[in-house]
Amino acid sequence: MTEQTFQLPQSLQGKTSIITGGASGIGLAIARLFARQGSSVYIVDRNKEAALAAAGDITASGGVAEACICDVAEGESVRQTFNGIFARGRVHILVNNAGIAHVGTITSTGEEDFDRVMRVNVRSAYLCTRAVVDHMKQSGGGVILNMASIAATAGIPDRLAYSTSKGAVLAMTFSVARDYLKDNIRCNAISPARVHTPFVDGFVAKNYPGREPEMMDILGRAQPIGRMAQPEEVASLAVWLCSDEAGFVTGQNYPLDGGFMNLRG
Repeated sequence: MTEQTFQLPQSLQGKTSIITGGASGIGLAIARLFARQGSSVYIVDRNKEAALAAAGDITASGGVAEACICDVAEGESVRQTFNGIFARGRVHILVNNAGIAHVGTITSTGEEDFDRVMRVNVRSAYLCTRAVVDHMKQSGGGVILNMASIAATAGIPDRLAYSTSKGAVLAMTFSVARDYLKDNIRCNAISPARVHTPFVDGFVAKNYPGREPEMMDILGRAQPIGRMAQPEEVASLAVWLCSDEAGFVTGQNYPLDGGFMNLRG
């Protein structure tokens, strides 16, 4: 058997990536790190101003990035956007990162709220994955990375809709990985615990005015390691999973949880 060698650290040189929800939070951290690792990046996001700013920041730092304004929960918007990207060349990587949160139990979650969370978190992953798989098959393969959550496999209080949606994303990950094994398409998921993003800051400020430091400490200590993850830590794992070094990895869920799943006591 010929020994396989890799370039270290993990490189995405020559790869082209689509990152949904790439204009803020975890998606932005992934877009920035992918670009630093050599990937050309398409930032697919509804927020035009934020997407343009993110792409401009990456370009100013020496990377290659372009903003694509798209509602990833709308089939026609996804088809037009992705077909436009495919017309410009091969796409090697899709990161399904777009998502929203929701607080509520099954009795306090209204039908409209439930449908909205499922639409953004699940339907978008379905539409974007469906849009890219044939392109990847015809191009010799690719990598799909889904952003799930520890809420997919752990009982999190007051997160009925969110947990349900992330459970669906995780099941979709396994199904896609199985269906496209012979097409050289790998599909994996990352399941973070709490990640310190601007969304968390906004959520705490809105719901706990005047108690922000206290609540941030409580949220951090929910992870046994004693803090929330940083978006860049999620991005680092994403780089490896989408690189050639992870070529033997598919159909897997990677908890990035500070010990939440196994070390609570």
